[in-house]
Amino acid sequence: MITLVTGATGQVGRRFVPRLLAQAGAGMGVPPRERSRAWGKVRVLVRDAARGEPFAGLGAEVVVGDLRDEEALGKAVAGVDAVVNVAAAFRGVPDEEARAVNRDAAVALGRAALGAGVRRFVQVSTGLVYGTGRGRPLTEDDESRPGGEMWGAYPESKAIAERELLALDGGMEVRIGRLPFVYGEGDPHLADSLRWAAHWAPTQRLHMGHHADVGQGLLRLLYAPAVNGPLYNIADDAPVTAVDLHQLNGVEMPEGTHTHTDPDPWFGIMSTQKIRRDLGFRPIYPSVWTARDAGAL
Repeated sequence: MITLVTGATGQVGRRFVPRLLAQAGAGMGVPPRERSRAWGKVRVLVRDAARGEPFAGLGAEVVVGDLRDEEALGKAVAGVDAVVNVAAAFRGVPDEEARAVNRDAAVALGRAALGAGVRRFVQVSTGLVYGTGRGRPLTEDDESRPGGEMWGAYPESKAIAERELLALDGGMEVRIGRLPFVYGEGDPHLADSLRWAAHWAPTQRLHMGHHADVGQGLLRLLYAPAVNGPLYNIADDAPVTAVDLHQLNGVEMPEGTHTHTDPDPWFGIMSTQKIRRDLGFRPIYPSVWTARDAGAL
């Protein structure tokens, strides 16, 4: 089995690819000369050859090219059995770039994969596609309701990509993993969370997921022989409050935040019952506090 991963140099991708290599049998302990035979192979698409070298050292095949280049997509998907599209453009990029990468390039990759005979396509998406809350944990049956302070080009483009990929006709199975706020293993996202949490009500919550659990969730989606529908939420068991986020970062809550109110208490809070039931998912780090105590931040 040959699996292509895009977005391998991003925060999620650079931590997912080594886990995929280990799962495929191409990681530690397998001589390089044996990796292309009985063991699964991993191919990564990167824009910079130098940034692909660490993956090559672990046994991955590296293809250099841009996700938005049709010729590069053709080379990347040639002979591939499965694709995991981790590539994303979000915080801080212009809206046009977010749409070009998250929507247009994702759909183009799906079409290229379909044309190349790829059997399974795992799209990495976000829980932000749900939009506004429902007064309860969000389930995979909930439709997108655009709105809320976090809505913008990123969730909008991801939502459109999901719909267009699922509408592809031709026998390729599309599976979608919706991620929460991802952290851990040196990822700066936890510190970045204060950009928003500093303006939140103290009790306003953020649903999170450690890279180890995002990795295991995506691997389960990739390898499961069958799934009960294409959509799966991947997250931990314990959303944290604005107070928690400040404590985790070792800083005090800003003065006056006690007067702030939470406009949507269930925004972004996802149910993980489906992935637990269908795929046996159990978080390695049920909460960020567990990860902190384990030294995994």
